[in-house]
Amino acid sequence: MRFHSLLLWPLAARAVNIISSNDDGWAEVNIRALFESLGDAGHSVVVSAPAENQSGTGSRQKTPAALTEPCEFDSCPTGSPAVGFNASEPRLGYVNSYPVTSIKHGIESRAPEFFDGPPDLAVTGPNVGNNIGLAVYFSGTAGAATYAAHAAGIPAIAFSGATGSQTSWNTSRPHYSDVYAELATNLTNQVVAAGKPYLPQDIWLNVNFGSVSDSECTDPEDFSFVLSRIHVAVPLITPDDVTTCGSSRLPSEIEVSLASGCHASVSVGVASSKNDANATMQGVVLKKLSNFLTCLS
Repeated sequence: MRFHSLLLWPLAARAVNIISSNDDGWAEVNIRALFESLGDAGHSVVVSAPAENQSGTGSRQKTPAALTEPCEFDSCPTGSPAVGFNASEPRLGYVNSYPVTSIKHGIESRAPEFFDGPPDLAVTGPNVGNNIGLAVYFSGTAGAATYAAHAAGIPAIAFSGATGSQTSWNTSRPHYSDVYAELATNLTNQVVAAGKPYLPQDIWLNVNFGSVSDSECTDPEDFSFVLSRIHVAVPLITPDDVTTCGSSRLPSEIEVSLASGCHASVSVGVASSKNDANATMQGVVLKKLSNFLTCLS
């Protein structure tokens, strides 16, 4: 089942070139769902993701090597080359290495095959499971996004979802996967619609979607997006955040995740450190997304 939000309507005139990766692997259902959703919205997308599940590998890199066993979910056979792509859809590519190496290869080698220039935007995920707080230091999904933003100078958004488990692309698609794909597409559309520069230099967004169940938060329209901070603020030490919703302290991602209702936290981070951006940079994002964000009730 696919969703078609009203938030998608302006995209035809604002389509951009996007490089996509994750740490769960190129054949995991979430990245394939997002590939389709972004494509349906008019964007040109190239996937360059690990051949296998590389969760928890952070910002590590290594030279890709030929496969000594099949890719995840038997998506490529033993003996396959170090880098490859889907024969029927060449925009779906794998790299037998870590997430950062995968997106680096995508930016430098794969994107030029399809784009007239470098990617306009990088998206990673949706990750299987949230990447909240300290988890961003270890997440390969976050690592790939921060590499794109810091080393390659490409605005980047990392998406993660609380619900789900490692699932193959060629099984019946879980409902949550379509919900997360549309939510990610909606936020991507808003960032693009706000105009260039999509994000300040060395800034990335860490986005975490709440749980989806059969009875609650079943539709993308159920969710509200809340500006947040990655790390819990330390009283009297952490500088003030941007002032919004009547406060100079943003809720942390963990606060948003624990709040009742259907929420997605949107945190503004510094790619080089994976720490929270200052109030000025938060303010830039707040201004871009002001009509899209809500207060945490």
